[in-house]
Amino acid sequence: MAQLIVSILSSLDGYCAGPGGTLTGLPMGAAFDAHNLDCLRRAGTLLFGATTYPMFEGYWPQVDRGPGSDPVQREIAERVDAARKLLVSDHLALRPDAPWAGTTTVVPRAQAHAHIRQLKAAPGPDLLIYGSHLLYCDLLAHGLVDELHLLIANVLLGEGVPTFEPGLAQQWALRGQCRLPQSDIVALHLERVYDLHGVAQVPCRGGMAGAGCRP
Repeated sequence: MAQLIVSILSSLDGYCAGPGGTLTGLPMGAAFDAHNLDCLRRAGTLLFGATTYPMFEGYWPQVDRGPGSDPVQREIAERVDAARKLLVSDHLALRPDAPWAGTTTVVPRAQAHAHIRQLKAAPGPDLLIYGSHLLYCDLLAHGLVDELHLLIANVLLGEGVPTFEPGLAQQWALRGQCRLPQSDIVALHLERVYDLHGVAQVPCRGGMAGAGCRP
C-alpha cells in the first residue's frame, strides 16, 4: 500500500507562510531542495491544493535542464513533470494547453478523501504533499496522513499562516531527526501511531505526542 507523506517547512513560532501567504521569510535554499528531492524519489503521485498547484506549475516547467544547470533542481523538475498529480479544488480548472494538463486529475473537495483512499490502497509509490496548507490540515484531521516531515527553520515570522490548524490532535512517533546539511533547518520525521488493529490513534492529551498537539 502507498503511504501519504506531508513535507512542510515551518518557522520556529509555528507559521508555514507569512502574512498573505508570502514565503519570502522562510529559507528555501540548497538543503531544502535536497530534502524535497529525497522525498520525490519515493513518490509517484503529488497532491496539491488550489494555491500551491499554480505556484509549482509556474516554476518547475521553466527550470533550466541544460548542461551546467543545477543537478538537484533539474532532477526535481523532471520528477515533478513526470509524476501523476492530484489537484483538489472546487474552482480551479486546467487549460488544455497547460504544462501538466496530461498528468493532472482535478477532484472536487467532497470527493477527495475517497479518491485518496483509493490511491493509498493501490500498490505503488507513495503520495506526497508539499505545502498546500488547507489540504494537508484537512487530511491530517481525517487520519489520512502516514508520515509527516516537519522542517523547522531557525526564523521567527511573528504572524502569518499557522503550520497546523487549531484542534488538530493526533499521536505521532518521532522516527528520526537531523539538521539538514549546511543549513539551520532541523528535520523531524514523524509517523502516525496505530493500535494493534491498525487503527490510527487520534486522541492526544498534552505533551509532545504529536506535531499537531498542544499541552
